[in-house]
Amino acid sequence: MRILLSTIGSRGDVQPLAALALELRGQGHDAPIVAPPNFREWIESFGLTCIPVGPDVRTFKMPVPTAAPSRTGAPAKPEKLPKEVLQQLAVGTVREQFRVLTEAARGCGAIVGATMLQIAARSVAESLRIPYLFAAYAPVAIPSPAHPPARMQAHYPMWLPGLVNRLLWKTDARSFDARFLGTLNEERAKLGLARVSRVQRHVLTDRPLLAADPELAPMSSRRGMHVEQTGAWILEQPAPLPDDLERFLAAGEAPIVFGFGSMRGSEDAGAMLIETARALGQRAIVSRGWANLDAMAGDDCIAIGDVDYAKLFPRVAAIVHHGGAGTTTAAARAGKPQLVVPHQYDQFYWSYRMRALGVGVSGPVRDKLTRQSLESGLRECLQPARRERARALSTRLRSDGAAQAVRFITRVCADAP
Repeated sequence: MRILLSTIGSRGDVQPLAALALELRGQGHDAPIVAPPNFREWIESFGLTCIPVGPDVRTFKMPVPTAAPSRTGAPAKPEKLPKEVLQQLAVGTVREQFRVLTEAARGCGAIVGATMLQIAARSVAESLRIPYLFAAYAPVAIPSPAHPPARMQAHYPMWLPGLVNRLLWKTDARSFDARFLGTLNEERAKLGLARVSRVQRHVLTDRPLLAADPELAPMSSRRGMHVEQTGAWILEQPAPLPDDLERFLAAGEAPIVFGFGSMRGSEDAGAMLIETARALGQRAIVSRGWANLDAMAGDDCIAIGDVDYAKLFPRVAAIVHHGGAGTTTAAARAGKPQLVVPHQYDQFYWSYRMRALGVGVSGPVRDKLTRQSLESGLRECLQPARRERARALSTRLRSDGAAQAVRFITRVCADAP
């Protein structure tokens, strides 16, 4: 059977689908992936098919309006992007999704759409009369009175009353409708489909998949919705660690790894990270990521590109990262303590969960990160008790999430009329 997988986003959105595609292929299915074009070469390196959609998300920059010069000569304050421009971007995104997915899904037996920006996938599946499944990577992507929406967690804590969370989810749903509902229904009409009333519930379905480990991210019950929690979809990568990294790891004590993945930021932050490690008497590895962080010259530090975290993390003392679902899970599976510096979306949830489990420390948000706050957090992170809890937790995590998902997907397809 041919099953189309589709997402729009960063590496953390695409990599789990690559893991699922390989598991599907191992069980005799074909699983092409629709993803941003900058991931095409990487996806194809696994022998998988990639169908590009949208812009290169690594280099894409939002258009910035020009601010009028100040009469006093002071620097002009940046202007907010007009709502009309944001709406034009949203409309263009949805229309391209319909165009690409309608062609890519021909001959497929099902579509799996990951992340909430995959607006078109369910409608395309409906037009072809094939099953559609939605996949989330964290519980906070799924409405529940137990937590606020992921998009609002930079401003609202996890321990809000259920009534407040329900109101926040209604607000979140209205924002999706304002941005996408009109275009979604226009495109559905072109396919001969009826209008929908809510974008969020339409995309999520009543039976979404949750690709997150239940030990790390338990899903609370939700009336009117059954969540199929499979465990995280872990990508096995055959490539070894680079030779220079292997030499560095072998040359001394286990270092601290710093990296913020696909998050943007100042390249100069690399120097602060190295200085913090040195203040603690630790060696350091700096993962450049999309912010292009770099390391100062020295025998006690090294800068690296993309590597397999499953091979690197078990050999380090602690991990400082942005709190992406994949990085958090990889650190937990390695049994290492972690300091989370959340930037956006579900990263605040993962920071909260690692602290609640006693295996991590919630660092300051990116804009408030200083050497002092980082050093203080790392001292707490490296305490023996936290190291032991992290090691113990790693033994309780499951490794068959992708296989569980394949069993569920094929069962849904077999039951489809």
